Amino acid sequence: MRTQSAVLSTHAEVSSVTKRRPNILLLLPDQHRYDWVGPSPDIPVRTPNADALGREGVRFRRAFCPSPLCAPSRACLAAGREYGRCNVRNNGVDYPIEQPTFYTLLRDSGYHVAGCGKFDLHKATLRWGRDGRRLLDEWGFSDGIDNAGKWDAIHSGSVTPKDPYMRYLKRHGLLEAHATDFSRRHTKAATFPTPLPDHAYCDNYVGRNGLELMERFPEGKPWFLQVNFTGPHDPWDITKSMAGLYAGVEFPQPNRCPRFAPSTHVRIRRNYSAMVENIDRWVGIYVERLRERGELANTLIVYSSDHGEMLGDHGRWGKGVPFEPSVHIPMTAWGPGVKAGIVSDALVSLMDLTATFLECARVPVPKDMDSRSLRPLLAGTASKHRDHVLSGLNDWRMVFDGRHKLVTGFSGRRGRGAKAEEPTPPMLFNLEADPLENANIAAKAPDVVARLSRLIAAG
Repeated sequence: MRTQSAVLSTHAEVSSVTKRRPNILLLLPDQHRYDWVGPSPDIPVRTPNADALGREGVRFRRAFCPSPLCAPSRACLAAGREYGRCNVRNNGVDYPIEQPTFYTLLRDSGYHVAGCGKFDLHKATLRWGRDGRRLLDEWGFSDGIDNAGKWDAIHSGSVTPKDPYMRYLKRHGLLEAHATDFSRRHTKAATFPTPLPDHAYCDNYVGRNGLELMERFPEGKPWFLQVNFTGPHDPWDITKSMAGLYAGVEFPQPNRCPRFAPSTHVRIRRNYSAMVENIDRWVGIYVERLRERGELANTLIVYSSDHGEMLGDHGRWGKGVPFEPSVHIPMTAWGPGVKAGIVSDALVSLMDLTATFLECARVPVPKDMDSRSLRPLLAGTASKHRDHVLSGLNDWRMVFDGRHKLVTGFSGRRGRGAKAEEPTPPMLFNLEADPLENANIAAKAPDVVARLSRLIAAG
């Protein structure tokens, strides 16, 4: 299953399409950290298709999520609002049905709006409908299949499926084997292969669903498609065919994490990389399918993630914290109106895709949105976007101005239901001098703390 790089259209071909409203393809994996894309001198992960999008389009090196947790981050994207105004505080809150989404705005403007995979807009209510359509119309979709995330599927439907993916496994006689396998994966060191065949692996199931949705697109209408892969979210379950992708490949050890032996950390990172590479394989498949359909030149393709993954850095796993591996995300864009070969250091947020998509679709951006269109950056007519980016979760807030990152209210507690602790003093990092965030310099720079605190308060 080694990934091959798809060949994109020439930029001249793409730029020639200007009169029609573009199609939009958003590829959004879950928990893909910013530095786990190639080409990288330090991390030997292979992502040739995402790399091609960035090489022949725009690659954003400083993209951040508005909240490093599934439900609020995806809510910020849907609403085009900062975390403090998205009305989804954490994974215990569903997206308010009465709150508008950009999906509805696109649909109302004439777009066919489709999506598949884990939307995580009803994270507190573990019911998707066995066909995955329970709330799609209310969110603004014309068609789609909403399935559970990896652990939600197990917690809700290991006996009786509550979502279309577990229903698929049951129909193929694989449900019990999958549930048993996950019962053995309550440690990060569980890196053994899944018993599932390739066709039943969740990311491959999601990828196929997106292609099937394409086949149902009505002729003559512009379309939007969001493909929400479940990986590379833990657990690190890879298929047998994926297990050999990084055999013998060494990876750097995590920053300040003595929990496991070095060899265990390497195995974890090999599996994570194999999951990333498998998703990148689907990026190439979608590019080729668009070419076959004659739609590649008029399709804006964006690859990003809802948040990152700590992978042991600072002794932490998953997300939900203000450190770079958790809040910093990959983002690349390619298509009509996108200049080739731009590597952007502009500060951008995942929720900025909301206004970007609306402007590309020639739909007015609501004034109450915090999202700012990236189109000037994509066209190469601007190099700066925001003076700072914000992120937050529950009681902590973060601001980054391109050099200094300030975090306030962070207690260090881990996960929902953890015992509350007294918040730590502010954390200030100079990411230019200390990219690993090992030295809190807040006590040495009170003026910087005061200045950035005002930005948080105004955010």
